Amino acid sequence: MSRLSLATRISYVIERARRIDVGAVFERAREASKQHGKAVPRIVVDMLWSAGRHNVGFQDYIDYDFAMLNRAERATFMTHPVSNELSQKYDHPDYRWIFQDKVEFDKQFSQYLHRDWMIVEEGNSDAVREFAQRLGTIVTKEPVGQAGTGVHRYYAADVEDWDEFHRGLLSRGELLIEEVIRQHEDLAAVCPGTVNTTRITAFFDGEKAHILAMAQKFGRGEVSDQMTFGGFYTMLDENGHAVSAGYDSHGHVHEVHPDSGFRIADFQLPHMDKVREFIDEVARVVPQIQYVGWDIVVSPDGPVLVEGNWGCGVYENKPSVSGIRTGHKPRYQQVIGF
Repeated sequence: MSRLSLATRISYVIERARRIDVGAVFERAREASKQHGKAVPRIVVDMLWSAGRHNVGFQDYIDYDFAMLNRAERATFMTHPVSNELSQKYDHPDYRWIFQDKVEFDKQFSQYLHRDWMIVEEGNSDAVREFAQRLGTIVTKEPVGQAGTGVHRYYAADVEDWDEFHRGLLSRGELLIEEVIRQHEDLAAVCPGTVNTTRITAFFDGEKAHILAMAQKFGRGEVSDQMTFGGFYTMLDENGHAVSAGYDSHGHVHEVHPDSGFRIADFQLPHMDKVREFIDEVARVVPQIQYVGWDIVVSPDGPVLVEGNWGCGVYENKPSVSGIRTGHKPRYQQVIGF
């Protein structure tokens, strides 16, 4: 059984301790106290103990309702510190930049994008205009960004001066332009105004890609479905069916989508067999990055790739919403061995 690096864990804990926001800890503790009816000091102590002894992030503690779980139940949940250890161990440092730079990622994974894209450069204003006018709507991305930052949506009909528009893209660092993904009607039925992505966390063992967990994200009509844009998610089972209502890290629970009225627990990800095959294919492109959070969108014809995240974070069940008091860590341990 593989052991995660003690040095990596110590380094991570020290860095977290250096950046600890005491006020934020108490704020989170008050949230948990209000929801679960336990005293704030007791929760603060429990949060600190869980962080130092069991590698549980403060936000993990809140998101996964640790205040209502016993020790055995808590042990089944993946946490961000543990995920970070896996990333450091199984994602080779020399290849991480491919996943950090969206332009380079599109070059390396071009055949799996299934959409047009181009790079904004000095002197290609006419090419940008032709690209945008042909598609009507475009999405621009800054090469380095996360949680939906640096992603923008533009309509060609709104642009009056293409040279000025081009200069603006360059000055703001919006150097990647992509065609808007056409999503499957089952996804559009939930939120048609946002391309709703599926986060699939997977591990490539050198021979096969193993799916560890799946989360379905839903937007609110914005350019991104990330929480910073009002989005939320629900976990999917191994067959791609939602296991509960939707939720986010801000205490919001959505039995139905606020805009469409679609019941989140009824959602079924289409083309699930193709999704499994697709993840196994993309995992082989850069096999040195073994532990990845793949963001895909299921189109009418099957999955298309949005991006891959080598530091993939964690999506987990929320017991107070789902009624499921266990997480996905046993699956991670079974596949990876730690």
